[in-house]
Amino acid sequence: MATLADVRKVALALPGAVELNDHGGNWFNVGTKTFVVYGFPSARWIFKLPKPRQELLFEANPDVFQPYRAGTMRWAYVDVAALTPAEIASLVTDAWTEVAPKKAVKAHLQQGR
Repeated sequence: MATLADVRKVALALPGAVELNDHGGNWFNVGTKTFVVYGFPSARWIFKLPKPRQELLFEANPDVFQPYRAGTMRWAYVDVAALTPAEIASLVTDAWTEVAPKKAVKAHLQQGR
């Protein structure tokens, strides 16, 4: 069972990531771009995942992953409590890769090898 502490630990270890408290929620950003948010617009987790991964997750596990649309953007509601810390680490990192500068992503992924 994953928690805010698990998300925070992974998110803040990523290059350029910061946590903001806004609109009554926890926002994890790189610059002005959000990759994970909790508590806005509802008391749910929202992840900015790559579209192919979103589709796979929505189909494979609809009890844990549901689509969330914000204008033309498609995000994923994620039931974090239903996942392990390892699964959360993978999802948070994927969400970060969607918004982080490509040079930072490449350097981070190469460092992890």
